[in-house]
Amino acid sequence: MTPLGFIRNECLKCLNIDSYEYNIMKLKKNKRGRAQHGGDKHGHGNKGSKARQNFMRPGYETGNTPFYMKFPREQYYKDHHVKRQYPPLSLTTLQKMIDLNRIDISKPIDLSVLCNTGLYNINPEDKHFGVNLIDEGADNFKAKINVEVQWASEPTIAAIERNGGVITTSFFDVNSLFILINPKKFFQRGEAIPRRMIPPDDAILYYSSAANRGYLADPEKISWERFVLAQKYGYKLPKIEDDPDYDMLVSRKDQRQIFYGLEPGWVVNLKDKVILKPIDPQLKEFYRS
Repeated sequence: MTPLGFIRNECLKCLNIDSYEYNIMKLKKNKRGRAQHGGDKHGHGNKGSKARQNFMRPGYETGNTPFYMKFPREQYYKDHHVKRQYPPLSLTTLQKMIDLNRIDISKPIDLSVLCNTGLYNINPEDKHFGVNLIDEGADNFKAKINVEVQWASEPTIAAIERNGGVITTSFFDVNSLFILINPKKFFQRGEAIPRRMIPPDDAILYYSSAANRGYLADPEKISWERFVLAQKYGYKLPKIEDDPDYDMLVSRKDQRQIFYGLEPGWVVNLKDKVILKPIDPQLKEFYRS
């Protein structure tokens, strides 16, 4: 039997149908679906946000007043869709990255190093503003590191400083985050490294606190808070001054600096493997902290 798709032209002439009309009839016959349009909406319907294949944010009830806003006592969830989010990273996962040689602890660790491991990712488009280092696995954390995160609790700070390490909480704006999590993509554009913006009004107190190890805090107050925390948790605070890795442990970024060792205003040329520095006095003044 001759297949339907290979009917000879003679048969088409007998039916008074040309090949173009025959192909149209075949497509209409094979079209699956229901109702008037034959399923051309791919199962998403005709109207509404779901038909447009965009995802609604958590708590959105298609124009109705959300449940958590109907009761005034639930003030914790107010403006939840615009709040800054910090995806968690446990000390257990951080220790695993170090044990698997995904992280070199002989150098300072920042968000760029964590994202480069391939085991931790953030998306600034989802209001992610960095990493929240949580204290899960604090008793088993044994590495001596100099780490820069965006949020950390008191037990997490104690677990790192107990091993002779240093932790700093630092804020990055959205533009700096896109640059920090994918430096290669930024360097290929051939643009100068911008300055990091200062924290907003609702976050400047956190990053100015020595108890939170904020990067805007006074270093002398941070040294005192390190001693207080050691007395509180009952461990002997190692002396960083006598440590052979002293230079690595005291390395910190400037308030306007995004990368370690790279100043704002520099241009990194990956092709020629050179760094271009500004020589114009006005540019130097602009990029200076």
